Formats: sequence, C-alpha cells, structure tokens
Amino acid sequence: MAEFGALDAFLDEYLDLSIKGRDGEMRTYRIEEPSAEDGVRIERITSLAARLAAGGKAPDSPVLGDEEERDLYRMCLGDQYEPLLADLKWGAFKHVSLTVMFWVTTDKDTAAQFWTTGQQPGKAPNREARRQASRGSSASGAASTTPSPASTSGTRAGSQPLSKGKGKRARS
Repeated sequence: MAEFGALDAFLDEYLDLSIKGRDGEMRTYRIEEPSAEDGVRIERITSLAARLAAGGKAPDSPVLGDEEERDLYRMCLGDQYEPLLADLKWGAFKHVSLTVMFWVTTDKDTAAQFWTTGQQPGKAPNREARRQASRGSSASGAASTTPSPASTSGTRAGSQPLSKGKGKRARS
C-alpha cells in the first residue's frame, strides 16, 4: 500500500523576490501562496488567456478589463500588492506580478526562468535574439572572400556586336 508523506514537504508556500525600488534600495519581498479560491480564479483566467493565444489571433476585445487585471495582480501578490505598487515602477511591478503568476500556475522553476529572462516560457525569443543566435552559430556571418563583380549593369565590356538579321554574334 502506498504511503504519502506530508504534503508541505515539497510544496513552495512562498517566493522571496529581491527588487530594487524607486528609491534605489534593494528589498526582499515575501510573496505568500494565494488562497485556494484565488488560486482557482488565477488558473481560470490564465487558462482562458492561453487558449486565446493558442488560437493565433488577437481577441476582438481585451481579455481582462483594467479592474480585472488589477484583481489578478492583487490575487497573485496578496499582502504585498500595495507595498509593491507603491515602491515600484510599472515595468518592475508587472514583471514581479507575472513571475508570481507563473509560480502559481506552473511551478517555481518556470517562475525563475521568467524572472531571469523576461521570456514567457515556451515563447520564441524576439526576432533580434533569434538573429543573434543564428549569427553566432553559423560560419556564414564571417566576411566573404569572394570579390564583388565590377559592374552589375548587365553589359559585358568585351561583347561582340550582333550580326544583322540573324540575332547571333558575328564571328571574327
């Protein structure tokens, strides 16, 4: 018969995130795991967004209104919502919120990946990053040693005149 150990032995109940605030000071914020009810709501909202994204076309209207988006961030951040909102600029606040959302909906490793790269897990890197990667892994990025043609006008310097009426070059 299978025995189950204590559930809390492998669950992460919080994230500690070190963030530089508007004042330049580094602070560590402890984000607690959301309640079961909030966790279910976060899952539902993010699942809907993922299904819309998987469809390949933008929805006709915003998936979340402004108030719903604030509620999502509030559910993810819990007691740290207000302090983070007051201490951070928008980019940092959104990055923290999305990191926590990835933690809640997937796992700590996925959240850590987003935290360090800013890339949504499973999303292809932007065009510039893909170009840099292809340049670094290919010899084609090296300078070419083949000389360019002297003229690209389509004429050749030593061409013979065409003979009359036959459409062929005259032979000498």
